Amino acid sequence: MIDRYLIPPLQRLLDKPARLLVRRAVTANQITLVGFVIGVLALPLLMAGAFELALVAVLLNRLADGLDGAVARRTQTTDAGGFLDIVLDFIFYQAVVVGFILNSPHEHLLSGLFLMLSFVGTGTSFLAFAVQASKRGLDNPHYPNKSMYYMGGLAEGFETFAVFVLLCLLPQHFGIIAWLFGAVCWVTTATRIWAGFNTLKAHE
Repeated sequence: MIDRYLIPPLQRLLDKPARLLVRRAVTANQITLVGFVIGVLALPLLMAGAFELALVAVLLNRLADGLDGAVARRTQTTDAGGFLDIVLDFIFYQAVVVGFILNSPHEHLLSGLFLMLSFVGTGTSFLAFAVQASKRGLDNPHYPNKSMYYMGGLAEGFETFAVFVLLCLLPQHFGIIAWLFGAVCWVTTATRIWAGFNTLKAHE
């Protein structure tokens, strides 16, 4: 919901470390892969109840997610890099939820599965529209630097990150947070389906 407002200042903030990484010949794809490996470490850490360490893994993953884009803008943005970034992001999101489910299957199974299903809704509606928008050459003025058409909604990158942080800080409230954020994700999915269908219909 607020990604479009946060992205410009974050890009300025990350530009200096991105320049240092470029000078050391670090590529955007390398940062993406390292960030992903660190991020999925949250799964065993959450399963073991090491919530503080899992939070560190989540924070480092999101930092890498910002740095890889900053480095790509300093060098060259590619469709391959954009593809790698978005696919690994969605796997990371699911891994975090799986970690909480495995930490307490009896308490977290239903709410965790509901949250994972809601991520399927937001992810598929996002990617399916991006494919169709690319075929038609649709411009996205709110996210001009994204490698694909970035469809907004109530639950975007920042909101998901904020919920993950909240879950790591308040793991005893996983159930209620998962149900609530899952519902928000379904609102996002519904609005994306409605807006995407009507946008594509208008361009046919």
